[in-house]
Amino acid sequence: MAIPGFGEIAEQLRRSTVLIHSGGRGSGSGVIWSSEGTLVTNAHVVRSTRPTVQLWDGREFQATIHSRDSLRDLAQLHIDAANLPAVSIADSSQVRPGELAIAIGNPLGFVGALATGVIQGVGPLRGLGPHSWVQAEVRLAPGNSGGPLADARGRVVGINTMVSGRLALAIPSNAVREFLSATPNDNRLGVTLHSAFIPSTASRGKTFGLVVLEVEPESPAALASLLAGDILLGAGGKRFKSLEDLARALQGNGPRVLRLEFLRGDYQRIRRVTVQLGNPLNARSSVAA
Repeated sequence: MAIPGFGEIAEQLRRSTVLIHSGGRGSGSGVIWSSEGTLVTNAHVVRSTRPTVQLWDGREFQATIHSRDSLRDLAQLHIDAANLPAVSIADSSQVRPGELAIAIGNPLGFVGALATGVIQGVGPLRGLGPHSWVQAEVRLAPGNSGGPLADARGRVVGINTMVSGRLALAIPSNAVREFLSATPNDNRLGVTLHSAFIPSTASRGKTFGLVVLEVEPESPAALASLLAGDILLGAGGKRFKSLEDLARALQGNGPRVLRLEFLRGDYQRIRRVTVQLGNPLNARSSVAA
């Protein structure tokens, strides 16, 4: 069934989607959230402190990172520009299975690529914690991360983040609104994580852990010598059962320390590290031998 004005809707979404270069050879996407220069993308897309943003008309800007939530995988950027083509935002709680889904992004170097599909559901997914996801049968590729997932009217219902099986997963627009309105805090660890179950010799079963996929340069995690591939098991003597447990352990304000337990290589040897949160120390924290 033809959708009246679909070409115009797709073109407007393209103009509201940006290309983000942030270190390395890869790139990602972002969404113009406000006409005064506020952008939203995934935290894992932003790998440097001063990412470069390219608009649909070819203009380039150095962006500043206003806030970042690595656990929810969201980042708020700002560029010094005005009168930008901002997206229209939908109420993601009203999204229903069977609705048309439109994704715009910059996969594999193709700028402004469009993909369409159908919404499959909205809600949590097993193994990904309690957070809700807009789940759509839309084909995405590396470079789509951070771009918009929109409905048939071109209103953004989520921020494309990852692929699980045949489904594209997007952070709901209502969750993005909450992130943008939250009071800035200093609970940033500076890692991108993935939950997993790992073999446990002690219990002869499997133990829940958070695999570190990336570590931001000069972040609290980097200063504490955590590395990609480490598996976080717990904090303060309590084992993690979900990603939310780490989020709770990071809560607080001002200078403070967090004692993390983790694995590195050897699943039989638990290591410990003290991470400085809040105002970072000039000296590097040390990992226990």
